Amino acid sequence: MNWKKVAIAAGVGALAGYVVKEQVANKQGVTPEKALKIAKEAFKKQGPISGSWIYMKPEDLNKNGINYEVYRGGISKNQDGETSQYEFFIDSETGTIIDVEEASA
Repeated sequence: MNWKKVAIAAGVGALAGYVVKEQVANKQGVTPEKALKIAKEAFKKQGPISGSWIYMKPEDLNKNGINYEVYRGGISKNQDGETSQYEFFIDSETGTIIDVEEASA
């Protein structure tokens, strides 16, 4: 009879672990890796990219009077033999691209 209690306890423990993992994942929002993937997919719609980077720590951004917690990153594109660089800001909670700026050389 003891094995039944062990099996039930293991099942309850596994279920509780899963629920906690899901709650933490939902609260965390978007990971830096996912934010970079979102940006790369958006830029690839306008042609190939040659490089990319992202800061792993979110930072604060005020855009049009609204405060966001964002990931900041960059994309390099080769167009007609010239390299263009863009800086992007992605909301760390929703994964929405908040702003894109062409970086000056």
